Amino acid sequence: MDARRPANQTRRAIAVDGKTVRGARTSSAGGLHGPARHLLAVIDHDARVVVGQVEVDGKTSEIAHFAPLLDGLELREAVVTADALHTQRAHVDYLTARGAHWILTVKGNQPTLRRQLAGMPWRAVQVGHRSAERGHGRREVRTLKVITIAAGIMFPHAAQAIQLVRRRRTLASGKWHTETVYAITDLRPHQARPDQLAGWIRGHWQIENSLHWVRDVTYAEDASQVRTGHAPQVMASLRNFAISAHRLAGASNIAAALRHCSRNSYRVLAILKITR
Repeated sequence: MDARRPANQTRRAIAVDGKTVRGARTSSAGGLHGPARHLLAVIDHDARVVVGQVEVDGKTSEIAHFAPLLDGLELREAVVTADALHTQRAHVDYLTARGAHWILTVKGNQPTLRRQLAGMPWRAVQVGHRSAERGHGRREVRTLKVITIAAGIMFPHAAQAIQLVRRRRTLASGKWHTETVYAITDLRPHQARPDQLAGWIRGHWQIENSLHWVRDVTYAEDASQVRTGHAPQVMASLRNFAISAHRLAGASNIAAALRHCSRNSYRVLAILKITR
């Protein structure tokens, strides 16, 4: 088992997630024009490192690039997480053929499926996992319920339905906001406990803070003046590499790690395992 993997997670988990490089547009006297570059990446949940990335051209969507992105990775027995855009029958057929498992969010782009999930007898189901945390001026409570799917769900290979209820309260206002999210997975009860399912779902959401937020805020990616040709994708790949290298070296705060390395260039060589 990977030393970075939580003790209750025995499978490798990877997340497929996209990000638009908002500053990567064609520049002219009138400002920035044309569509911004969009990149689709696959990220290891536990190590929080990028293990693959492709550019999504303006004539297609992320959906067409899902399988090509994963083709070069070992997926057998891994858990793949993705947002609602990738809740596609072709995707789960592909993952099943590759020997992978999956957890997919269900939203409005699959209205019939979402209605089926919302209509399940959730009130009669006991909470399988509960967690609470306080930070950043708010308190959040998450509860997860799971129902084994016997029949009737119009989605291939689905074995369990998941309802996740998130309740957030801003400490300043004291008001609670409730959000209910549904998901499906091919993992059966003997293959994944509710706490493991909750961990993988939360792990997918955390990618936004661990990678995309770092590229936007720490590296100011959206303010980059690199806009033409393949340069935006190359620069994004270099940022991914730098973030991943720091993560593998044990850094929990990338901004602090960059400041630490800036004071002594030999520290970068040590991270890259380059001897003087």
